[in-house]
Amino acid sequence: MTDLTTLPQPVSGAERVAFFQEMLEIYSPSHQESAVAEFLVRKMQAWNFREAYVDEAGNAVGEIGATQEQATKTVALLGHIDTVPGFIPVQIMEDGDTIYGRGSVDAKGPFAAFTLGAAALVPLQAQLSAEGKRIVLIGAVEEEAASSKGARYAANRYRPQFCVIGEPSGWSNITLGYKGRLLVDYTLSRDTKHTAAEGSSVCEEAVDFWNKIKAYATELNMGKSIFETLQPSLRNFNSQANGFQEVAHLYIGFRIPVGFSIQEFKTLLDEWRGDAVLVLSGEEEPVRSEKNNLLVRAFLSAIRVEGGQPKFRYKTGTSDMNVLAPVWQCPILAYGPGDSSLDHTPNEHASLRELEKGANIITRMLLDL
Repeated sequence: MTDLTTLPQPVSGAERVAFFQEMLEIYSPSHQESAVAEFLVRKMQAWNFREAYVDEAGNAVGEIGATQEQATKTVALLGHIDTVPGFIPVQIMEDGDTIYGRGSVDAKGPFAAFTLGAAALVPLQAQLSAEGKRIVLIGAVEEEAASSKGARYAANRYRPQFCVIGEPSGWSNITLGYKGRLLVDYTLSRDTKHTAAEGSSVCEEAVDFWNKIKAYATELNMGKSIFETLQPSLRNFNSQANGFQEVAHLYIGFRIPVGFSIQEFKTLLDEWRGDAVLVLSGEEEPVRSEKNNLLVRAFLSAIRVEGGQPKFRYKTGTSDMNVLAPVWQCPILAYGPGDSSLDHTPNEHASLRELEKGANIITRMLLDL
């Protein structure tokens, strides 16, 4: 495998830290990504990417290597550049390694590793072009909004032979699977009646609906690992009355395991709802990738060269991998430095050393494919 120390580095160590720090300082919750997208494009242009621009969806896109017309092999590196709300002041701690900031883990850190890892190959653009290798970076918007606008736009624009999704796995691990998702809004409304009248209240019926779901999931999940289970979560429950009508509202999220029929489950929910109105949204099929392919082998080799002992991970959440895997039908996995247990938390922070490791692994992987 190529010795990275022999490659001319377009981006110095100090520049890498400054790049990540500035990226974190640009607050970019979903629907407000334009400033960070423009920043990324300016950096990719300054580092002599063959192309760098903001596309029609608002994604930050950069390319090196072969053009679309020349390419015989396209590798897509797609990571989201939006974050959940809540700005965390950006600071590097006294240890010189720990950096705090919203998105440092989820998922500006992984996309920073993608960008820096690809930038290291800019001096080899002629070689990549001769090999027919096209590398496309996509800083995607609205992943945290559950719309996945950036990934859905990319799904119709590219047809890569390999895809890496930017999500925290820890620098020495790769993620091969994500659960699916279904969101349910339950609303039951009824004319007000005396509290002494016969029959259940709307609140009691709403609780009965939730209890049916919990009982079903408990029985279904017996003896299974967490990745194989149906995970319902009651995210909101409220009721109101105005003297004429009583209303109960539930907002429920489901994490769906591989092999579970969402369509059959929708039929069950319809049977259980009674007179309530259900609005379903956010549906994503679960995804699990193969372990034995060129992309996985390239990552395992790169991680080992960097001194890691790679492990496979399977996550109970969702990512843009759920959107792209069914469309692109190519080897796909998720990778990125960062501790995913810090996702969305008020003390989100990352390691600059891990960012460097992650960038090196991306460079090695791209060379090896």
